Amino acid sequence: MERAVMKKVRWRLLPFLVACYLLALIDRTNVGMASLQMSADIGLTKVQFGFGASLFFVSYFALEVPSNLALERFGARRWIARIMITWGLVSAATALVTGPTSFYALRLILGAAEAGFFPGIVLYLTYWMPSAYRGRVLAMFAVGIPVASFISSPLSGALLSLDGALGLQGWQWLFIVEGLPATVLGVACLFWLSDRPDQARWLTDDERAWLRQALTPANAPVAGPTVSKWALLKRPQFWALVLACCGASASGSVLGVWQPQFLKSFGLTDFATGLVNSIPYGVATIAMVLWGYSSDRQNERGWHTAIPLLLIALSALLISLSSGLVMVVVLLTGALAGAYCFKGPFWSLASGWLKPSEAAVGIAAINATSNLIGGAIMVNLYGWVYDATHSYALALAPLAALAVASALSILAVARSAQTAALAPAKI
Repeated sequence: MERAVMKKVRWRLLPFLVACYLLALIDRTNVGMASLQMSADIGLTKVQFGFGASLFFVSYFALEVPSNLALERFGARRWIARIMITWGLVSAATALVTGPTSFYALRLILGAAEAGFFPGIVLYLTYWMPSAYRGRVLAMFAVGIPVASFISSPLSGALLSLDGALGLQGWQWLFIVEGLPATVLGVACLFWLSDRPDQARWLTDDERAWLRQALTPANAPVAGPTVSKWALLKRPQFWALVLACCGASASGSVLGVWQPQFLKSFGLTDFATGLVNSIPYGVATIAMVLWGYSSDRQNERGWHTAIPLLLIALSALLISLSSGLVMVVVLLTGALAGAYCFKGPFWSLASGWLKPSEAAVGIAAINATSNLIGGAIMVNLYGWVYDATHSYALALAPLAALAVASALSILAVARSAQTAALAPAKI
């Protein structure tokens, strides 16, 4: 029964949710490829582009926790559909920007539209996956992160080559073609997803009964006096987890926004930039799967989370000493592999540390805060350092410092007695 039910649940939910996440990530990061043409067309300086790109994370931060609470109230099926439909429309509408002000406005609205998607999916999966399955499932879901950029980079490069077709610029085609599919898939959510196992008509009565029983220990109400969902914000370990997540979040966000311009500075065409930009993400995808398997097999989270952060720091530092395209691509690959290898072990550790009553707020708060610091602040800082030094490589130095601090933070959490006691069981 267990094998049959979990096979049905995985095949029903994971492929669809990964496809949704792929589109979310493409629409979040395609501004990096679009900037190869858009910045000159609408008159954006490096600092203005960095500021506008970072505004996504400001509204994302502000609405992430409320979004997860709304998912609990209105149901995952309708709320995930709402997120996808609105972000697809807003992403496509970015083709209409005409200058810095409209660019800033659309990035703010896009962040508000997408807020809550990733933590919402993590929370949604806890409704369906018994605790013994969550580590591997989260790793499989998170693989969509590097795969999105691996697919979208050459696709975006090809769309940029449509410059002038039907009177539209290449970057406008990029936003339209990559934005609207999310809206279509959002409508499909209403028909494909079920809020809870009890509502899943694609499971038999016996299968629903087994899954309900398997989930009861993880989702049973907490006995005793009611504790505020926000109480976890007072615990030092929570902020250590936030800091740990910042290093990886900053690496993914900074490179997602600025890496295409860095690579094009070597004299590549737009299409060639897209192809080369996809290489680090392809390698990171494979490394992420192998690293997650190693973490599960050894039932070890702390070092499996810290080592990728140290890899980010080392790669970012060595880039400043490199001048050739091949070595830069190798080191960028190291930084992105670190950013994505981090995710499986980290979210397994964090979700095990959080109590069931804290999950909705805790997962969203960690993700939102780390995105604000790692995304909004670090993406802006990169633009400021570049403006002062005119060096894409030197602008990565703050990223290295943050990654070291994040690694030390996660090791402190992993060694605490409370985290060790609540660490996920070996799979």
